[in-house]
Amino acid sequence: MSDTTQAPFTLRDGLNIALYDWPLPLRQRPRGVVLIVHGLGEHAWRYDALAQRLNDWGFCVRAYDQRGHGESGGHRGVLPYEDALLDDLQEVVDDTRRHIAEPWACPLILLGHSMGGLVSATFVQRQMAPVDALVLSSPALDAGIGGLKKALIGTMNRWAPNLALSNGLDASRISHDPDVVAAYEKDRLVHDRISARLARFIDVNGPRVVAASPGWTVPTLLLYAGDDRLVRPEGSRAFAAVAPRDIVRSECLKGQYHEIFNELDPSPAYTALKAWLDARWPA
Repeated sequence: MSDTTQAPFTLRDGLNIALYDWPLPLRQRPRGVVLIVHGLGEHAWRYDALAQRLNDWGFCVRAYDQRGHGESGGHRGVLPYEDALLDDLQEVVDDTRRHIAEPWACPLILLGHSMGGLVSATFVQRQMAPVDALVLSSPALDAGIGGLKKALIGTMNRWAPNLALSNGLDASRISHDPDVVAAYEKDRLVHDRISARLARFIDVNGPRVVAASPGWTVPTLLLYAGDDRLVRPEGSRAFAAVAPRDIVRSECLKGQYHEIFNELDPSPAYTALKAWLDARWPA
């Protein structure tokens, strides 16, 4: 088991976010560095098991609590402006490439889950900074926001963009594993807040990523839950249907709930991830 470190990272606007590193043993050359971007209302430490597995495979891992989440600063679920999460990711990517990827001459891989998957995919779609590959876990490419909710979000975004309300997430649908659900519900760092500005970011950018998929150029592994009740798997299916087959590898994990790496049997997700990484960067 690697020694995990946590340190503050100060963003351009002075906000401190929590940054976590799972390094490899001293002087062991990594196959790559994986930067994890977590989902709505949660935090980076929930990915410790995934990070440890990646360590076992020879990858060093970094993750961070997005603003308004976990141990990071900022009001819960609130954005100062619509693209704040993208700009935050750019700063962390730049720091990770400068201090880890470039010194070791190894690839930098983004791994985003749910809202973090949308943030990561939007970051790649806009070409905000170079990354070598992308892994998407149940990305929020279709959040299922219908006409009435869409109109309400538009109105609130104009008049009260920072008003944070409950996101309505049903925790029992994150995983079939009751221990995972119980831990989530008791986790003091998990919250259910979402502002209109954040909801609009999710609603607007999911379709933009799907629309851009025919011209996708960054090697991508897309893994999504077939029985997802928190984001609509149709968004992932639409992305995969028209993305270049030699660039995007997609797999629907049938019968699984949203958190595919935290399911009762997470082996399908881990097997697919390891096979894809091994094919690109042999051990």
